[in-house]
Amino acid sequence: MKVLIITYYWPPAGGSGVQRWLKFVKYLQEFGIEPVVYTVDNINYPKEDNTLINEVPKNIEVLKQPIWEPTDVLFWKKKTTQKSGISNASNGGVLSFIRGNFFIPDPKVFWVNSSVKYLQKYLDSNNIDTIISTGPPHSMHLIAQKLHQKNNIKWLADFRDPWSDLYYNKDFKQLSFAKNRNKRLEEKVLKNADCILTVSNALKTEFAKKASRVEVITNGFDDEVLTNSTSFLDSEFSISYIGLLPKQSNPKVLFKVLKDLCLQNLDFKNDLKLNFIGDISDEVKEEISKNNLTENSNFIGYVTHKKAIAYQQKAQVLLLLIPNVEKSKGILTGKLFEYLTAKRPILAIGPEDGDLSEIVKETNAGVVVDFDNGEKVSLEILKLYRQYKKGSLHVNSKNIEKFHRKALTKELALLLKSLHS
Repeated sequence: MKVLIITYYWPPAGGSGVQRWLKFVKYLQEFGIEPVVYTVDNINYPKEDNTLINEVPKNIEVLKQPIWEPTDVLFWKKKTTQKSGISNASNGGVLSFIRGNFFIPDPKVFWVNSSVKYLQKYLDSNNIDTIISTGPPHSMHLIAQKLHQKNNIKWLADFRDPWSDLYYNKDFKQLSFAKNRNKRLEEKVLKNADCILTVSNALKTEFAKKASRVEVITNGFDDEVLTNSTSFLDSEFSISYIGLLPKQSNPKVLFKVLKDLCLQNLDFKNDLKLNFIGDISDEVKEEISKNNLTENSNFIGYVTHKKAIAYQQKAQVLLLLIPNVEKSKGILTGKLFEYLTAKRPILAIGPEDGDLSEIVKETNAGVVVDFDNGEKVSLEILKLYRQYKKGSLHVNSKNIEKFHRKALTKELALLLKSLHS
């Protein structure tokens, strides 16, 4: 079986968006499926990680076409390998308004027609059994939809995040015509794809209102998180966050609790170290300053995936933050699964009855505290701190093997084959 995967994010792209399909492609051939990848050419990604290029199988075909992005003009993006301020991209200003109302579903929509034309020529001379599109950016689904209609080839649409309900859409101040167009485009994809694939049960429930078939395959972890272990934990009581931290995930309750604990206990203040590895919103930094935690904070910035894993493994506590938005129960960040393998306690702030909470409980990897429950946050941090002082801060996570990328790819292979049975 041969599949065509349409994805915007591909090495050297860094960040979380690239991991899911890079890992699927890495293992698909072991399950009798030959992947062909279609992606952008000569793109200046917001974050780049050239080490990921080594994970692309040498024998697969990668098709590339250039893309014109209006954001290169409108959003003052410099042609550098590491752009800063990605966490502040949706700032609710004039440019966000333009983005939300004139580039629907996203600025990559200008790549749709040229991609369809290019890929149609490829399909005319190559046999493809299934087309796969993954979003965001959700314009990838529009490419697949047109090819699906022209060629009557099976189509799997993968939603790593919601579409019209994407948490930062509110910052775009979309007018009614833009909201309605987004919803119409989304509904057409949901109804026309042979199968919708997504990452959490809550998202499955939402998509199943329109789609006839919806399946869940979560994100996961791969071998590098198992072999890159370090024997040295941070000497300080480190609470480490690894990844993009937008304003919607600003943990105000946590910072207030930490401020109070520092005022109450000088030893705690001297031991505390907040590590932020990745792109951090200005609003988060302001909240840290407001709570007098700047001296206890370490902003490291974006690092390669390999280095990010090392930071995970040496942290005393791993901080996981879910955006405090409507329908947050279905948000399941990819970093959770790498956190699980680090064998460090997870302190998560998010809905206590969401998909995240279910997995954290199932794996015995930590605790999830609701967004506004300052009292419980304080109790959990003090519990972790006491264990740290005793030298007994650790977790015995379990039931994590099913989240290995190879096991998840086996699920994907069975799903793809079922489309033809």
